[in-house]
Amino acid sequence: MADKSNAVIVTGGGRAGCGQAIAARFARGGAPVVVSDIDEAGGRETVRVVERGGGRAAFFHADVRKESQVEDLVSFAETTFGGIGVLVNNATAAHGGEGIESWMDSLETDLLGALYATRWTVEAMRRGHGGAIVNVASISALWHGRKTLGGFPGYDVAKAGMIRMTTRLATLAEKDGIRVNCLAPGWIATEGVRQYWESLTPAERAARGVPSKLLTTDEIAEVVVRLAEDTSLSGRVLVWWSESAPRLISWGDRGYQETAVFSI
Repeated sequence: MADKSNAVIVTGGGRAGCGQAIAARFARGGAPVVVSDIDEAGGRETVRVVERGGGRAAFFHADVRKESQVEDLVSFAETTFGGIGVLVNNATAAHGGEGIESWMDSLETDLLGALYATRWTVEAMRRGHGGAIVNVASISALWHGRKTLGGFPGYDVAKAGMIRMTTRLATLAEKDGIRVNCLAPGWIATEGVRQYWESLTPAERAARGVPSKLLTTDEIAEVVVRLAEDTSLSGRVLVWWSESAPRLISWGDRGYQETAVFSI
């Protein structure tokens, strides 16, 4: 991992979700954190959480859908803390309907926002001594169709793009000392998800394809830090279904093990 005196940028870091847990976990490890969000109150709340735990943090308002604001975010992190050691692309817009016209917010936030942040952070890391980027995707990007209702199509498309972006940037490790990895988690016990999960009986969860347990935000934060710190990993995707242990997808895996012959 890069020098812990350098900043960790966490996009989508506001309020009591994964972003806040990730920011707090990095801060407990001694790294200064730049919390970014369009929710200023939520972002400043995360800064207070970090500071109450004895860590260092600063808030920067940035809409990751706008590249100029992302560039300013990276510049702020460099100016404030002298360099960037880690970027966590966590900002998300998990909503929208079936119509393609409703996909754009998720695509612009989850995919383009991550691309913008990665682009400008890579430039900053090249000026420093390398670093690590962790993309937060989702298991929803892995399914080839759903057998139960649910999900947000634009979100799924964006998260699939994040996974492919991760693997394509594996070469940055050798060239620039910048490791890009990805976490694709299952259902996480954030407020809305937990409320829905708790409203169902075990039988209803099984019938609707809902997992029998949820991942915690602290578990997500711990594995994000692990991906940032493990110098043996580059361009790798870690899949964590809610009911099982996290597993790395093998490098070069074709991802299509269950197939049927198609006659022509």
